[in-house]
Amino acid sequence: MEIIIKSKNLELTTDLQKFIEEKIGGLKKFINILKEDKTEVGRTLSEIFVEVEKENKHHRKGDIFKAEARVHLPGKTLIAISQRDDLKQAIVEVKDELQQEIKKYKLKRKEVAIRKLRKNKDVNF
Repeated sequence: MEIIIKSKNLELTTDLQKFIEEKIGGLKKFINILKEDKTEVGRTLSEIFVEVEKENKHHRKGDIFKAEARVHLPGKTLIAISQRDDLKQAIVEVKDELQQEIKKYKLKRKEVAIRKLRKNKDVNF
């Protein structure tokens, strides 16, 4: 799994980069259905694009931070967006939302496979 981080209107410090990689990297255990792509060396099948930005154009008081994460999985793209006054809270909220969406994706994928097996079992008898 590869994490690609992009920042807009704020500096991407090493501390912020480590925090994002630590939080979003925790999703790796939920994406164990995807393995390394054997055709291309060093390329993984799952990539997570994380974009953090500071919105300051239309707010009169305080800073508003936006965190967005996209995961491209086979057959589906999962997107999570959060806006908070604290950047770390927004990142944690995005991680939690992505975690729930990945769990739903995996459950649906398993259920479809089970339905196909049941259908084939009924046809054979």
